[in-house]
Amino acid sequence: MSAPAAAPPPPGGPRSAVRRRATQQHQQNVASQRPSSTRAAGAGGSSSTMLKLYTDEAAGLIVDPMVVMVLSIGFILSVVALHIIAKITNKLIGN
Repeated sequence: MSAPAAAPPPPGGPRSAVRRRATQQHQQNVASQRPSSTRAAGAGGSSSTMLKLYTDEAAGLIVDPMVVMVLSIGFILSVVALHIIAKITNKLIGN
């Protein structure tokens, strides 16, 4: 009987195998450093950041929600009015 055949060497030689192993270890290290969930990453709405946005102590411009609503509707109406004016002037000038 003949001796069992040895496994063929990896393609690219030993340097390629070392590089492949180093890349694999690097990918495992990066994966282990990433948080496993969005909550662990801080995007889950932690109370220390989320609640501070809606308190009176939060820094920044404080605007009443009704003012934001009125300004938004006014902007939408102005865009619609400009579109109507453009259509009318285009018809008047085009003819």
